[in-house]
Amino acid sequence: MAKGGDGGREPEEYDDELGEAVARAQRGDEAAFSTAYQLVQPPLLRFLRGMVGDDAEDVASEAWLEIARDLSRFRGDGAGFRAWTASIARHRALGHLRRLKSRPRATFLENDLADVPSPHDTASEAVEILSTERALALISALPRQQAEAILLQKVIGLDEPSAARVMGKRPGAVRSAVHRGLKRLAAQLAVPRSEHVTNSDSQPLGDAR
Repeated sequence: MAKGGDGGREPEEYDDELGEAVARAQRGDEAAFSTAYQLVQPPLLRFLRGMVGDDAEDVASEAWLEIARDLSRFRGDGAGFRAWTASIARHRALGHLRRLKSRPRATFLENDLADVPSPHDTASEAVEILSTERALALISALPRQQAEAILLQKVIGLDEPSAARVMGKRPGAVRSAVHRGLKRLAAQLAVPRSEHVTNSDSQPLGDAR
């Protein structure tokens, strides 16, 4: 699954450009803010699709209103801006999920496959060959903390300490969540596709475990 926001570029390839754009935007340059938006929005939207499914566009709009409002308060470089915007988007997504909590929500997989033996040490390679929508569908079915950790690291491109700060967890807890989540993904990928629910639309995350 490609990371990055500009034509599939890796985050480190545009962090300098992003940092410069943010600095100019903080001085009132609207074109620079548009550049920052174009760099950050694609992975941020994929992150939110994994969090809230089809409501991602609405949640992203709310997040960007907050980002624009509080931009002058941000201090940091391009990588820091990615983490900051991801934190705002995550907060908005969790608030959205709380509002939906009383509504029944379907998951992509009916069975808990955590204990199915995995054919791989990690599912990273398998995730890379999936289409973006398919990968997000599988990730969104994971327990919330596992899904968040994977999305922050594999989609937003945050390193472990940054992902931990966004989630309010210790780096070791994030590392463990990623490991468990990838193990579940590997198990799911080992199940014949016909046994999966075939609905391809993204759904909100399941409950945290």
